[in-house]
Amino acid sequence: MLVEYGVWAARSAVAVVFGLSAYGKLADRSGTRTAVAEFGIPVRWAPAVSWALPLAEAAIAVAVLPPWTAAVAALAGTALLLVFTTAVIGLLRRGKRPACSCFGATSTTPIGRTTVLRNALLIALTVAAAAGSFAHPRVPQELSADRAVGTVLAAALAAPLIRLTGEVRALRRRLDEQALSTLGAEGLPVGALAPEFELLDTRGGRVGLEKLLASGRHLLLVFVHPACELCAALARELPRWQARAEAALSIVVVGNGEVAEHAAWGSEQRLGEIPVLVQQGNEAALRYRVRGTPSGVLIGADGRVLAPVARGAMSVRELVVTARTVPRA
Repeated sequence: MLVEYGVWAARSAVAVVFGLSAYGKLADRSGTRTAVAEFGIPVRWAPAVSWALPLAEAAIAVAVLPPWTAAVAALAGTALLLVFTTAVIGLLRRGKRPACSCFGATSTTPIGRTTVLRNALLIALTVAAAAGSFAHPRVPQELSADRAVGTVLAAALAAPLIRLTGEVRALRRRLDEQALSTLGAEGLPVGALAPEFELLDTRGGRVGLEKLLASGRHLLLVFVHPACELCAALARELPRWQARAEAALSIVVVGNGEVAEHAAWGSEQRLGEIPVLVQQGNEAALRYRVRGTPSGVLIGADGRVLAPVARGAMSVRELVVTARTVPRA
């Protein structure tokens, strides 16, 4: 009986995932059209595909629950995920990272390795639902009514909570962007006390400014984004710059988004021992009045800002030169 419950739970989860995806795309029509075009669909077909895709997902979400259509719906979901994952891998290999928009306006972050991993898990879920539906075609009739209904109700309650969490995260991103646009002059004044922060470290735990300055060296914060090609080019130079200025300077990369994505990005750019820290929103960027990426902020060993914000690889490199010439306190 435990297997039958597992099959029913898998089908309910598939219904929630595809239902949320369909709702998000239908609620954000312009974003869906843009995402479809960025994934390679010809412009003339983008409006039709942007309607057909969420309708197909909605059909899968509904059809995966009745026993007589569950297996076919789960297989259709698997096929849809395989097509999407293949497209994502192709774009990543070409160096393109458009916004996913998989769940509408709540998923506007660029595609990356985490997108592929998430889809792999969803494919495993749909395959399990399809296999279980073929092996146990009478589910949920074989289950007790209270357990079957309870599973569906749990899934139905989880769906709006998941959606609400995504909307809160999207709202936070928009508020951060708005705050960045109203900061006034970019960067803190030279000589200002550097604001404290505590960010997630891709190697585990959290790291604050005090710990980063504990070595007694100057500190260069390099703000990046995984979808920024200029950031990637700059990041590949950082280990060499760090080696040349090691006695006077510590370099730390600061990103925004998912920890796993930044860990993979740092490995891809061969950052080596250079720490990669991750903001939740734009907490550090807001405090240092950093508007874009790539940007650099040079902080003295005494905890004060040593130079204006540097924008672009060449300007960041100049901060490295500055750090080597400024004596430590």
